[in-house]
Amino acid sequence: MSTLTLTKTGNFINGKSEKASKLTKEVISPIDGSVLTNVVLSSSKDLDEAVNAAKAALPAWSSKTLKQRVQVLYRFRQLLEDNIEELSELVYLENGKTKDEAKAEVLKGIELTEFACSLPQFINDEVQMVSRGIECRTTHVPVGVVASIVPFNFPAMVPMWTIPNAIALGNCMILKPSEQVPMTAYRIAELFSEAGLEDGILNIVNGEKEIVEAICDHPGIEAVTFVGSTNVAKIVYRRATYNYKRCISLGGAKNHLFVLPDASIDMAANIVSSMAGSAGQRCMAASVLVMVGKNDKMIDAICEQSRNLKPGTDELGTVISKESKERIENYITQAEEAGAKILVDGRNTIVPGLEGGFYVGPTVIDQVTPDMNIATEEVFGPVLSIIRTNDVDEAIAIENNSAYGNAAAVFTENGSMANYILDKASAGMVGVNVGVPVPREPFSFGGWNDSSFGANDITGKNSISFWTKLKKRTTKWNAEDWTDWMS
Repeated sequence: MSTLTLTKTGNFINGKSEKASKLTKEVISPIDGSVLTNVVLSSSKDLDEAVNAAKAALPAWSSKTLKQRVQVLYRFRQLLEDNIEELSELVYLENGKTKDEAKAEVLKGIELTEFACSLPQFINDEVQMVSRGIECRTTHVPVGVVASIVPFNFPAMVPMWTIPNAIALGNCMILKPSEQVPMTAYRIAELFSEAGLEDGILNIVNGEKEIVEAICDHPGIEAVTFVGSTNVAKIVYRRATYNYKRCISLGGAKNHLFVLPDASIDMAANIVSSMAGSAGQRCMAASVLVMVGKNDKMIDAICEQSRNLKPGTDELGTVISKESKERIENYITQAEEAGAKILVDGRNTIVPGLEGGFYVGPTVIDQVTPDMNIATEEVFGPVLSIIRTNDVDEAIAIENNSAYGNAAAVFTENGSMANYILDKASAGMVGVNVGVPVPREPFSFGGWNDSSFGANDITGKNSISFWTKLKKRTTKWNAEDWTDWMS
C-alpha cells in the first residue's frame, strides 16, 4: 500500500524518541483495515518527563526575541513544503483521506505556519507617556509550558493550529495526538528538530484517556487546548479550569446550510463537497440542509453529484474506524425508521480490493424533521439531512435551536436576505454561497455555544491573548521632573 517505512511510534521527548511505557496499541489504517504500526500508551510518569524537559528548555527559549524564535518557523515552513509528499502519504495512510485532501491539509498547515512567521508584524508593545516623566509599557510574556490535545480527523492541520503560534510566542509545548493517527505528529516533531528547534521545546506524549486527564491535572502545565467531541470538550474544559489552567476546548458541530428558492443550481457542487469532504469528518461539514420553499432541482442536483462520488477513489475517502462506520450507518437507519426518506444510501459500502476498509458512501436524506436524532446530533460522516421549511424565519428558528454553533451558510442571489439570515444565525463562522465558511489567517477559527468553550479563539490574531500574558511597566527616570499623584 505504501513505500514508507512504518515503525513503532514512541513519545518524542527532549528531542528524541522515548518508549518508556510498555503498553502499546495497534494503529489501524482505515483504508484496508491493516495494522500500520504500534503506538505507545503513556502514563503520568511519561508526562512528567515531557513537562520536565519543557520546563528546562523554557528559560532560554522564552528569553529570545520574537523575531529570533520565528526564524525556526521559517525553516520549518520550508521543510513542510520539501516533505509535503511524505506528510500527505502519512495522513492518507492513517486517516483515510483521499490523497488530494491529505495534501490540502498539509498545505493548510503551511499557511498556519506562515501566519506564525508574521507574528512580529502583529505584536507591537504599547508605549505611552501617561504623565510628565512617567512612561507605561505593555509587553507580551509567554504563558509557560502548555499542552495541545488534538483529534484524528486532521493529523497535520490541527496541530498547526497551536504549535507554531504557541512556540513562536515563547512557550514550550506538550502535544497529545490522537492514538488513531500518531505518525504524522511524530514526523512533524522531527521536522521541527531538523529546522533547528532546540530540545524540549516541542514534546509529544501519546496515549488515551489517562494521559488527557494527566494533562488537565498536571501542575506544571499552564494552558490546555482541546479539539474533539463536545462531550469530551466539556470534561476537559471543566477539569483544566478546575486546576486553574487557561483552556480553549473545541467540540462538535451541527452546521446548517440555508437554501433559498433563488439559489443557483451550480452551487450544488459546493454543498456536496461540504457534506462529503474528508468523508464528513470535520466540524465544518454541511450536516443539515434547510430548504426554504421549493427547489427540487437543487435536491436532484445534490443527489446526482452525491451518487457520482465513488468511495475508495480520489473522490471519497474512509471514515476512521469500524466503530465510526457502524455509528454513522445506525444514524441513517434510525432516520429511515423514524419516517425520513433515503434519497442516496451510503450504507453497506464495500470497495473491491479494500474489503477491510471502513467506507460509508455519500448519503442524502429527505423529509427529516427537526426532532430526529440525525437532525440534532453530530453524525461525523458524509451524510446530509434535508429539512423543508415554509419561510426564512422558520428556517432560522431551526438553526437557532441547535445546541451547537460552529458554522452556517446561506445559498441565495439575494444579498439583503443573505445578511438577514447570517445576522440571526447562532454560529461563530458564517458564509454566503460557500459550503465551508472557514476563515483564513489572520482571521481566527472559533464557534459558539456547545461548539466552543473558553474566551479565546484557537487560531489567528485572537490566539495571541491565549498564548501570552500582559506585563505592564511604569517607569520614571527624571526625579526632578514635574510630579503628580503617579509619582
